[in-house]
Amino acid sequence: MPFYIVVLGPPGVGKGTQAKILSEKNKLAHVSSGDLFRENIKNQTDLGVLAKSFMDKGELVPDDVTIAMIKNRISRPDCEAGAILDGFPRTPAQADALEKMLAEFKGQVDKVPYITAAEAILIDRISGRWTCRANGHVYHEKFSPPKEAGKCDIDGSEIYQRDDDKIETVTRRIKVYMEQTAPLIDYYRRRGKLVEIDGTQPVEKVTELLLSALKK
Repeated sequence: MPFYIVVLGPPGVGKGTQAKILSEKNKLAHVSSGDLFRENIKNQTDLGVLAKSFMDKGELVPDDVTIAMIKNRISRPDCEAGAILDGFPRTPAQADALEKMLAEFKGQVDKVPYITAAEAILIDRISGRWTCRANGHVYHEKFSPPKEAGKCDIDGSEIYQRDDDKIETVTRRIKVYMEQTAPLIDYYRRRGKLVEIDGTQPVEKVTELLLSALKK
């Protein structure tokens, strides 16, 4: 029976990094909704064209389009044993739709690790990020500053702060995430699938806690 894991966590908590590590350690495909959207839009698939038509109008992509993308991805051979889902679902309605879809693959969401950290820590982590213009190398003014201020160590290009890494934007992103995701967290908690993980610890320790939680 396939094993499906949904990884939850606010911006800056390291959710994407941990999802990739879990994917490698458990030999399960990493299914990122963001990557799926980019792939479908770039390849101009029917679903990608449909999704882009909503996005171009500034509208949310309907759940059935997103679910169809996830279903298409999960039906590939590398997902036979299951998958790590990252970025989907975001609401209880999407979670219900996901359960119905996974049932077609004779599976269900088995565990939902929720990586947490205080808002102040998340803001500190994201708002300190700087990116190089040439190749997107990432620095942090506190944790991994460049050797020379304002310049990338690797290619020498200027480093700058992206708009979505600025403190006002970061604060809003976290607030929106918490408001939107609170019902989903409650949804999985009531079903006994939610496992809270302290995301303030070093990456290796968070991975250790996640692996331990998934074995139980």
